[in-house]
Amino acid sequence: MAAPLELRCWGGGWGLPSVHSESLVVMAYAKFSGAPLKVNVIDNTWRGSRGDVPVLTTEDSIVSQPAKILNFLRKQKYNADYELSAKQGADTLAYIALLEEKLLPAVLHTFWVDSDNYFTVTKPWFASRMPFPLSLILPGRMSKGALNRILLTRGEPPLYHLRDVEAQIYRDAKECLNLLSNRLGTSQFFFGDTPSTLDAYVFGFLAPLYKVRFPKVQLQEHLKQLSNLCRFCDDILNSYFRLSLGDG
Repeated sequence: MAAPLELRCWGGGWGLPSVHSESLVVMAYAKFSGAPLKVNVIDNTWRGSRGDVPVLTTEDSIVSQPAKILNFLRKQKYNADYELSAKQGADTLAYIALLEEKLLPAVLHTFWVDSDNYFTVTKPWFASRMPFPLSLILPGRMSKGALNRILLTRGEPPLYHLRDVEAQIYRDAKECLNLLSNRLGTSQFFFGDTPSTLDAYVFGFLAPLYKVRFPKVQLQEHLKQLSNLCRFCDDILNSYFRLSLGDG
């Protein structure tokens, strides 16, 4: 019998199984590939020191970061991409790189750097899942980490100030959303009728933007104009997560 697979991740709200993009990527891929994950949602009894989830544990392995977790699951024969051609596999890598370069900075900014969203939604939600005194310390550390990650994507010296790149971050993200919408077209998934790694990444990055109710919603408004991407998120939620949803 295979060793049990346990995923530690941030939990859900607003109709999502997780509000955390990288946790959602892994959760979606596991659903698509049939990997029997036991999901352990972080709550206010959690004793970790940092917010570095998702983390997959087995009897003899601990794996973090979505790409590494997905590779581990593939080695365990849970493969959502076995029907893809070599070209589709190459396209998957290219689109994931695009998502991480062009869309992720805006997702991080929306959640962790925009002050209205951070103080009204993000900080209270995450702090409520942490024990004292982590709840006082860790959200700010995660916000700083998000800002550093954003600035790293602009990595050429001299080091940019956020105000210099904020407008460009959102321009890039909107262009990325338009590209994804055009690529998806009227298809159910990005490579036809069966979901794959790329669908897990797109869902993980888009669903929180689509569903979480923020006071500042410029990127959310743009996403909601792209009806096929919204339908894509709704279909995955209804088909794969309907029995496990809970609002926060």
